[in-house]
Amino acid sequence: MMFAKQLRDAVMDGRITCSVRIWQNPRVKPGGRYRLGPGHICVTSIREIGLDDVTPELARRSGFQGRIDLLKVARHGTGDHVYLVEFHYEA
Repeated sequence: MMFAKQLRDAVMDGRITCSVRIWQNPRVKPGGRYRLGPGHICVTSIREIGLDDVTPELARRSGFQGRIDLLKVARHGTGDHVYLVEFHYEA
């Protein structure tokens, strides 16, 4: 899983433990480990949600100021499925 540069430290120190992604298909799977810095993102769950489920609180949990900021970053490809990925970081 890739993260914007400004989010990486917060992911690695455990302040961010979820991410909203807009993809055509899931690109990660529960139990998957994905390199980030000196450690790994360990995906605990992924589920499809609706755009209406992306609340300001969820945006803040994902490391963004609000819903609009999150969606600006999440909407960068041709995907139209919204996924909530829960994870933890292991150094």
